[in-house]
Amino acid sequence: MNASITPLVLTLDEEANIERTLSHLSWAARVLVVDSRSTDRTAEIARRFSNVELVERTFDNHTNQWNYGLDRVTSAWTLALDADYTVPESTAREMIERSAEPAVHGYFARFTYCVRGRAVPHAVLPPRLVLFRTSAGRFLQDGHTQRLKLNGKAEMLAGHVMHDDRKPLGRWLASQDSYAELEVQKLLATRLSRLQLQDKIRRACVVAPWLVPVYYLLARGGIRDGWAGMDYAAQRAVYELVISIKLIERAYIDQVR
Repeated sequence: MNASITPLVLTLDEEANIERTLSHLSWAARVLVVDSRSTDRTAEIARRFSNVELVERTFDNHTNQWNYGLDRVTSAWTLALDADYTVPESTAREMIERSAEPAVHGYFARFTYCVRGRAVPHAVLPPRLVLFRTSAGRFLQDGHTQRLKLNGKAEMLAGHVMHDDRKPLGRWLASQDSYAELEVQKLLATRLSRLQLQDKIRRACVVAPWLVPVYYLLARGGIRDGWAGMDYAAQRAVYELVISIKLIERAYIDQVR
């Protein structure tokens, strides 16, 4: 088992995903799971793995949750994973090998989006900084997700990480609502000139819900991904639509005040 890298996993009612995620981390001497007091079988499943240490903390935001876990990592390297991420064996081997490079402080990984275990090759998922020297990283809130601030040099891994969320549709919809709310707060709090192109498109409200799936299906060739690709396109359209509705509601509220 490898003791130089500690996978750090956040969970909240992830019984549909957590066993699959942890089963791909048997190479790690210690896996730290920070659970937000799940009400399903997440904690029970996690405790079945002999290399898993589970701690609980009431959720307030992603940044604090990640940093709470990071403060409890004692190894030289941390591998930050959502509960629906799985690390293929070849990618894990690469991480272990490249963590020995003295001049590098972190590694980005590309992601393969999956729908019920089926890869969606043309999905739009940006690389994420997942592996980093524990002493060189700290998490910051960035819209609906967190951003890792790294003090040092970062490079790209050759291997991919799989994003495979199998939670029920109702749970997924509830998550999109909360994620969209955080994204809207970020969009409205940031000066338009400082937003990235995709966020400027979102600020236009009615554009993103149809432009994002059309871009994926036609420009990126996602139509060749079959039914899994259509599922992904629908997911993206729903998420962008929720953001648009929230932005329009905010504009209306401001107008009638």
